[in-house]
Amino acid sequence: MGPEELQAKTGEQLGTSEWVEMSQERINQFAEATGDHQFIHVNEEAAKMTPFGGTIAHGFLTLSMIPYLTANSDVPRLDGIKMAVNYGGNKTRFINPVRSGKRIRAHYKQLEMIEKRPGQWQQTNEITIEIEGEDKPALICEWMTMYFV
Repeated sequence: MGPEELQAKTGEQLGTSEWVEMSQERINQFAEATGDHQFIHVNEEAAKMTPFGGTIAHGFLTLSMIPYLTANSDVPRLDGIKMAVNYGGNKTRFINPVRSGKRIRAHYKQLEMIEKRPGQWQQTNEITIEIEGEDKPALICEWMTMYFV
């Protein structure tokens, strides 16, 4: 699909990712990588005493899953991409904690697709990360990606 074709999908739902488990092992690895060892993430016994009833994934872990979720989704792909980079976010809201062992998936709605300069396109998507079996999502964000074609 060319950038102009994708641009025509502005305002539309683009797709959904596969489900992925937020295991305690993944949470512990994120804690190691970031140095964020707050007990609600890594101490299962202490976390049982909180309103969460157990450990939860870091909000930033959930946010950082966007590239993986996108790669494992049915979102349309641009043809001829030389490079794609995360460009940033306009809004991010952590709405509901992801408990260890729960599965998440992402839903993508294109808000904007603009050509910044020849061969460089900026896409803004509203991404909602759903938690399996829960009414409220884990997070909603407006995320921007820069494509070089």
